[in-house]
Amino acid sequence: MKKKYLFALLMIGLAANLFAQANPLDQFKADKFGLFLHWGLYAQTAGDWKGHKVKGGEHFMLYERIPVQEYGTIASQFNPVNFDADRWVKQAKETGMKYIVFTAKHHDGFAMYNSASSDYNIVKRSLFKRDPIAELAKACKKYKITLCLYYSLGRDWQDPDVPTNWPVKAGRSNTWDYPNEDAKVFSRYFERKVKPQITELLTHYGPIGVLWFDTPELISKKESAELKALVNKLQPNCLVNNRIGNGYGDFSISEQSLTPSSKKAWESCLTIGQNWGYNRHDSLWKSPEVLVRHLVEVVANGGNLLLNVGPKGDGNFPDWATERLKAVGKWMDVNHEAIYESQPWLVVKEDMTIVKENIPIEESKNTIKDAVFDGTPKNITPDVYYTAKDKTVYVFLRSWQTGEVTLKQINKKNLSIKDIELLGNKNQVRWRITDQQLDLNLPVDFKKGEQIPIYVLKITTN
Repeated sequence: MKKKYLFALLMIGLAANLFAQANPLDQFKADKFGLFLHWGLYAQTAGDWKGHKVKGGEHFMLYERIPVQEYGTIASQFNPVNFDADRWVKQAKETGMKYIVFTAKHHDGFAMYNSASSDYNIVKRSLFKRDPIAELAKACKKYKITLCLYYSLGRDWQDPDVPTNWPVKAGRSNTWDYPNEDAKVFSRYFERKVKPQITELLTHYGPIGVLWFDTPELISKKESAELKALVNKLQPNCLVNNRIGNGYGDFSISEQSLTPSSKKAWESCLTIGQNWGYNRHDSLWKSPEVLVRHLVEVVANGGNLLLNVGPKGDGNFPDWATERLKAVGKWMDVNHEAIYESQPWLVVKEDMTIVKENIPIEESKNTIKDAVFDGTPKNITPDVYYTAKDKTVYVFLRSWQTGEVTLKQINKKNLSIKDIELLGNKNQVRWRITDQQLDLNLPVDFKKGEQIPIYVLKITTN
């Protein structure tokens, strides 16, 4: 009887462990770091139209008021012969990213896969004649990267039935091809294009980790619920973000911002430069140091970082993007254990006399950002952030220049310290704890090599 009881307890424990491992939201939160890929016809024009520089980046169809028929002619020039899904995914892997979000359909309505429900797609209209998502799915499986897909939900400038309400009525609608905004019926577009394409995306490419919806605009609560039910039916483990609309998302988004958008699961999506899609005029790029600072701040606040690259029209990543991804990857090689599967610690950062609760910011039409916007901090000053895992506290010394460190929050939490080490450095960290603070001296060679000046102390507690 006792053996049966112990066996039953073992089975229950194994089942609980498998359930925990299989929880897709928990896995998403543990992964922490992903690659956003904005790639479409706008990569071919790369910021120019008819001999002049455009506004709005990848939204230039709207800003230039280009008719669908004319915009579609870009596809006849689009032949990204250098596209290599294996190389893209390998780069994400080497950067330390765990998932990829690829633009299956952006606001221009052009599908970047072989859509059976709309011939307005890369296979049927372009010279390329290949399906990037099929090739990315194969590469993601090879490198054990989770494939996720972006889908513009409430904006589609190719379809005649998509009204918008931001920042005003018809503010982001195609009113030059379809001027009668009141005649547009979202449900017709929803039935004709959205549901068939979502069905294609969830049935043709294997497991999809996230359907990353954008711009819910005028989708009704009933339609959001119906869309969520469709996703759950086709792929029960596929998450959706809050831009499915009407409160049906599994996690929330902070766009071009490091501010937590939820007390639960959230993701910050950021550009390296000014634009989401490739733009030859982009010349202001975040440094590797700034990118790692952003990653640390987001993770310390319990979020994920989705870092964007806009591949060029020929299928290559811009050199400046590859250079930065490689630098971040070298930093992750040394410090990844402080990122993956970590949790926010009892305090987010050092020297906070009062730890304020992060107040969730609900996305609405007032918080939707335009094409070119960046709300991330620009300053680079030395500071300290924390994450934790089991009995370990990780201390991020961001943009650190001195060998001396004073931590007051550690003492306030009455930690019983067993050991302290500097990740990537085998030399001893000297430390002394008092009633007021923890004083540390880093190894004399803590700045060795050409590396991003963000160092991680690993504090093991009893």
